Amino acid sequence: MNGHPTETLLISWIADLAEAAGSDRTVPVTDPWRGTVCARLVCPTEGALNHAVGAANRAYRDNLRATRAQRMQWLNAAAERIEADRDALVDLCVRHIGKPVKAARFEVGRSAAFVRACAAHIPEIWGESVPLDVTPAGAGRLGFSERVPHGVVLGVTPFNAPINLLVQKVAPALATGNAIIVKPSPEGAAVALRVAALFDEAGLPKGLFQVILGDAKEALALAAHDGVAVITLTGGTAAGEALARAGGAKPFLGELGGNSANIVCADADIADAAARIAPSAFEASGQQCISTQRIIVERPVAEAFTTALLERIALLKVGDPADPQTDIGPVVHARSADRIVAMIDDAVAQGATLLTQPRREGCLIHPTLIADVSRDCRVVREEVFGPVASIIVVEDFDEAMAVANDCEFGLQAACFTRDLEQAFRAGREIRAGSVWINEASRFRLDNYPFGGFGKSGSGREGIRYAMDEMTTWKFLGIRLPSQR
Repeated sequence: MNGHPTETLLISWIADLAEAAGSDRTVPVTDPWRGTVCARLVCPTEGALNHAVGAANRAYRDNLRATRAQRMQWLNAAAERIEADRDALVDLCVRHIGKPVKAARFEVGRSAAFVRACAAHIPEIWGESVPLDVTPAGAGRLGFSERVPHGVVLGVTPFNAPINLLVQKVAPALATGNAIIVKPSPEGAAVALRVAALFDEAGLPKGLFQVILGDAKEALALAAHDGVAVITLTGGTAAGEALARAGGAKPFLGELGGNSANIVCADADIADAAARIAPSAFEASGQQCISTQRIIVERPVAEAFTTALLERIALLKVGDPADPQTDIGPVVHARSADRIVAMIDDAVAQGATLLTQPRREGCLIHPTLIADVSRDCRVVREEVFGPVASIIVVEDFDEAMAVANDCEFGLQAACFTRDLEQAFRAGREIRAGSVWINEASRFRLDNYPFGGFGKSGSGREGIRYAMDEMTTWKFLGIRLPSQR
């Protein structure tokens, strides 16, 4: 990964205006492994931002009559270019966010597959006839409903999966006939710009997909803009609440914070549970909203499970994200590392036991497993978003369920058990948008409805579910001329 400039100037990808129009406000991005500035984002002026929203609305109106076949062609061509550009996208992920190269390669493949899946689902977007003559007043009248695009979508995307979580918003928006403006996290900005260029090369009309750089200021300005019709965010709960307030009555799809509970029952396959929970908790440096955070273990198997989990943790390779063997690289920046270490210190101050040592080297934090945690400490109550997990020992399944639900978040959870009744009870009673049985909480597929309860957000992603969120119902009623 040598030979890269230590500082690069990045500019917004705005239709017909690929510059920040004289702005002197910049945001630096630091390579979390090397500790050097790898990019400096130039934020748009208010005029450039308005230009982008105006261009998006014009592009939306100009392409309203694009056929489904045309939208499918655009998306399939973009997927091909994403695959062909894999090495460059991987390189940006490694340098700008410290993502291990093997995880970045997987992300590129998954992202291209998701874009193709959205293209394949376009023929399934249809309306329905509405039987109006169910009442006397409806006699002689026909009713039709169809799903129609909102207009301009604002997509606010995070750093941790800068390709996949970008296309999770872009592809459904374009598939359903919207235009989209993406405001990526600063660390994911270079990836977003490159993906926008790939869609452009694929023949997507100018203005349908634009990128605005910056930070919270730009995101909030776009959310409040009259030319933006709907907001979709993957990010923290505080950011979601702020964007929803800025957007007012606009539809809001928020995939927000998490604090995933993974229950290990007394009858579970202990070796299998440990093998699945270890990467779920610590790979991606724990920087995923569905990373395992609270491991709730029934007392009869607590010692055996903890031993098995420690053995699995020891197999994870920690270090340089450019090394193809690395499982755990640095967290995204020093501020995150400081916050994570403070949360660990808080747990220890309240009597917790460190089962592994949270060694820190710059932005790199080694996998940290904690036991004997207070139910009130930060690593239990808040979202850690780092390579930290806690073991909470409970007496039985009833207590396990109570502990799992003692949380403001409810995104995705897991339960390891051989008991079918317990499996269905976990699925029914755990307050989370998704519950996996005998699979850890970080496992996700793109064809099921994904989203949370409580402070984990509202709305659902996933191929057809996201496409539903990007559209709204419209009704057409016709009175037959012969009806008087």
